[in-house]
Amino acid sequence: MKLQEFSFGNFKSFKDIQTLNLSSAKIKSKNPEIDTLNIIKGKNVEKTSFLKTKAIYGANASGKSNIIKALVTFIRIIKTSVKDEDILNMIEPFRLSTETDDQPSFFQMIFWHKNIKYRYGFELNNENITSEWLYGKPGERELTFFIRENQEIIELDKTNYNEGHKLMSLLDDDSEDNEIFRHNSLFLSTLATFGFGKLSKQLVDSIASITVISGLGHQGMYNYAGDSLKNKKKKDFILKFLKYGDIGIDDVDLIEITSDDLPEDVDDDIKKDFENKKKRKFLISTRKKFNENLISTDTESFSFDMNESEGTQKLFELSPFIYDALKEKKVIVIDEFDARFHPLLTKKILELFNSKNNIGSQFIFTTHDTNLLSSKSLRRDQIEFVEKDKYGASHLYSLSQFKGIRNTASFEKDYIQGKYGAIPFLGDFSKLLNTKEDA
Repeated sequence: MKLQEFSFGNFKSFKDIQTLNLSSAKIKSKNPEIDTLNIIKGKNVEKTSFLKTKAIYGANASGKSNIIKALVTFIRIIKTSVKDEDILNMIEPFRLSTETDDQPSFFQMIFWHKNIKYRYGFELNNENITSEWLYGKPGERELTFFIRENQEIIELDKTNYNEGHKLMSLLDDDSEDNEIFRHNSLFLSTLATFGFGKLSKQLVDSIASITVISGLGHQGMYNYAGDSLKNKKKKDFILKFLKYGDIGIDDVDLIEITSDDLPEDVDDDIKKDFENKKKRKFLISTRKKFNENLISTDTESFSFDMNESEGTQKLFELSPFIYDALKEKKVIVIDEFDARFHPLLTKKILELFNSKNNIGSQFIFTTHDTNLLSSKSLRRDQIEFVEKDKYGASHLYSLSQFKGIRNTASFEKDYIQGKYGAIPFLGDFSKLLNTKEDA
């Protein structure tokens, strides 16, 4: 899939509808090479081109992570609304205005699946889906596939979305609590569970293919990275990824131990640790060992999670997800991308996604790393800012929206000086030490 736009509103710190746009603008950069490298040329009737990467900047508590949470919420509700009746509890509307108290939250995504443009979205609160819609553009004109208002499908294209018509024919209009089509489940997701809902399932799977990483040290990420070592191609990529990251690790192996492998005289606490698990997984990293002549003649093994740094562990955990995104042309989103990484390392990973070898993957990330704010690395439409107004509402805007920004401008310097906003207004920290009161 190719992501063109993601819009959301009345969600957490965002009051009004905001749009994260990944279609390329008609601009020219200081470095003309990046106008080619950093863009995926669209093979569609609209000739839409897509940005390979999008960097999101802003002060602490500006709302950067809430953009990621909005995307996570959108995907998770689509994936689980049919089977999880409590999933709408994820919705947290903007709470600093009386205007939004009784208003639903808004989510919409414009994306391309098999070179066809789709626009899908919904409005909802903690209890109900209040509206839902799907539009498709297989030709020059956008078609309405379906529109839903509360529990009623008010418009349905029987020709281009016949599976929707099939489902509606199954429903009992006299039932107020139909188990097939609930007030808190999505029509698209419901259709995807039926054998005849082939297009719906494709669209749900396409949206669900977006990988969002919003935290580190997650056991699921650690386990997936460890299991990826069983795949030779993935392991080769992971080891090269660590090597190019100047980590100094020669090899990483996954060791699986069952309770049967434990010696008889093992400590009781270790035995107890195995009681509820059939097997335990351990990662072992290997490094070169040198003699007095500084010649490597042997290796030394270490417990990966106990001996490797947090930065190394993060790089290892991310590596299989980056591999999947690049190989399968998927969208990957990482919150706080620069955390625990050296600035040169974040720059190299960004260059990987903006390289000519990336022919289909898109990478969205939040960051404080101004080292990446360079006209040599990013186009103006690849740089996004988040800022809160005096009423506590977050706003999202692109550098390409600013007038009069020269191609020779120093994006980093201008940002730090506050020319683009989205920086903190800090107080005088020295006043925290009041020598008279402390005396």
